[in-house]
Amino acid sequence: MQINRRKFFKICAGTMASSSAAMLGFAPSTALAAPRQYKLLRTRETRNTCTYCAVGCGMLLYSLGDGAMNSKGKLIHIEGDPDHPVSRGALCPKGAGALDYVNSDRRVMYPEVREAGSNEWKRVSWHEAISRIARHMKDDRDANFVEKNEKGETVNRWMTAGFLAGSACSNETGILTQKFVRSLGIIFTDNQASI
Repeated sequence: MQINRRKFFKICAGTMASSSAAMLGFAPSTALAAPRQYKLLRTRETRNTCTYCAVGCGMLLYSLGDGAMNSKGKLIHIEGDPDHPVSRGALCPKGAGALDYVNSDRRVMYPEVREAGSNEWKRVSWHEAISRIARHMKDDRDANFVEKNEKGETVNRWMTAGFLAGSACSNETGILTQKFVRSLGIIFTDNQASI
């Protein structure tokens, strides 16, 4: 191998610089020797189903917090569930990005209502929100319920309301949803699918 004078000085300068850096404490041996703690070591694992579309992929959610009464848990990691029969550990970008959605500071966590004529949203309790929804449903059903059609046949229909069900629900949840919706007389019902 032929080394000219210029290459010789470059090699020497590089060797000097690296040895000087090592003498000043920049040697990587101590940094590489320190063991790194496993990120999920103290977390609690929870199995869940992704709610973004009709596929229903399995997810493993990892959160910090022991679940004690006044402690707040924080979701820190999401990954696909390899034991799930549908997805076998795979998640689409929407499912994998659910961590950002859950931890977003813009996420609505409490019910809010905007009164008629107002442009401001105000926070209400869960009890009040459910009571208001039930009252609106009852009033609308009482005002618009159709018991008999033009021929005099009993139809028991509520034609002014509709129901949109979740797509990632199990068959059992789906049948209970349909029974509930049909018992109210709602005929306009659909299942949310990949939107």
